[in-house]
Amino acid sequence: MSERTIERTAFDENTFDETALNERLREALTAAERRAPSSSAPFERLWSTLAAMTAGGKKLRPRLLLDAYAALGGSDERAAMDAACAVELLHLAFVIHDDVIDRDLTRRGELNITGAFAMDAVMLGASHDDARAWGEASSILAGDLMLTRAHSLLARIDVDAERRHALLDAFEDAVHESAAGEHRDVWLSMHLEPAGPDEVLSMMEQKTAAYSFQAPLVLAAILAGAAPSVIAELTGIARRIGVVYQLRDDVLGLFGDEGRTGKSTMSDLREGKETLLIAYARSAPRWSEVEPLFGDAQLDEAGGERLRQVVRDSGALAIVESVIARRCDEVHRLIAEAEVPVALRERLAAITRACGSRDV
Repeated sequence: MSERTIERTAFDENTFDETALNERLREALTAAERRAPSSSAPFERLWSTLAAMTAGGKKLRPRLLLDAYAALGGSDERAAMDAACAVELLHLAFVIHDDVIDRDLTRRGELNITGAFAMDAVMLGASHDDARAWGEASSILAGDLMLTRAHSLLARIDVDAERRHALLDAFEDAVHESAAGEHRDVWLSMHLEPAGPDEVLSMMEQKTAAYSFQAPLVLAAILAGAAPSVIAELTGIARRIGVVYQLRDDVLGLFGDEGRTGKSTMSDLREGKETLLIAYARSAPRWSEVEPLFGDAQLDEAGGERLRQVVRDSGALAIVESVIARRCDEVHRLIAEAEVPVALRERLAAITRACGSRDV
C-alpha cells in the first residue's frame, strides 16, 4: 500500500492543525506503550521508532477526514481527531507490513524498521538470515501494534453505540478489503495466471481506494451524522479517486523522476508488479522478448530501459494516461452532482486534480 505525496496545494486552504494531530498521535502511542509490560531495550526502541514515524508524513488521510467532517457540519473536535489518528495509524500499519511483503529494507531512501533492526542485529554479530528474521519480526509486530491502537481509538470515541458500531464496521470493512487487495496483488505478481485490465483495476480499488480515500470520507460522514445517501455518494467518489491515485502512482513507478518521487523506477519491474501498464503492454508483439526480464530481482538498468521502451511502444503508457484523464472527468462529474456542501465538493475536486496530475 505504497504512497507518494499528493501535491500540498490540494490542502493549502484548509484549517488543518497538524501540530494538534501530531500531539494526539504522540499521546495515543504513549498511552499504548504504558500499557505494555516492562520490556526490553529493543522493544522500547520499537516504540520510539513508531513515534518518529507518526511525527512525519503528509497526513493525507487524516487531513481528508478532518476536512470532510468539518464540511459536513461536525463539531466534536476530539472525536474527529481520534478518528483521524486511527486512519493514520492504519496507514502506518499497512506501510510497515507492506515493506515486509515486498522484502524492502528501505523506504524513501532510509532504513525502514526491518532494515534498521536487522542492521542492529548484524552489528551485534547475528548472521544475515537471523538478522533479517529479527528485522521482519519487529516490523510485523510494529504493524500489529499500530492496527490494534487504531481500533482502540475508534472504539473509545464518545458517541452513541449505534454510531460507534457504524464507525467500527466501516473501519473493519476497509481493513478487510485492503487486505484482500494486497493479497490479490501478491498473487498476481507471481504471474501464475493472466491478469487483464479489469482485474488489475478491481485490485486497485480494494488495495488503495478502500483505506486511503473511502475510509476517511465514510468515517467522517458517519461521525458527522450524514445521511446514508451522502455516505453512498462519498463512497463512490472515494473509490474512483483511489484508482486515479494508484494509476498515477504506477506510471510514476516506471517513468517518474526518482529525485522527486524518492523511489527507484526499477523496483516495480524487479518485483514484477502487475499494473495496468503491464496488463496492456502484454498484448504487444515485443513483450515476449522482454518478459523474462519482468520480475527479475537482479534486473539491471539496461534491462529496465528495455522493458520501459516496450511499454511505451506498445501504447500502454498512452492508454493509461487516457484512462486517468477519463476517470478524472468521471470523478469531477460525480462530485458536481453530489449532495454535499460546496466546501467539500471543492476539496474533493482539488484532490482529484492533484491525484491525476502529480509528479511526486
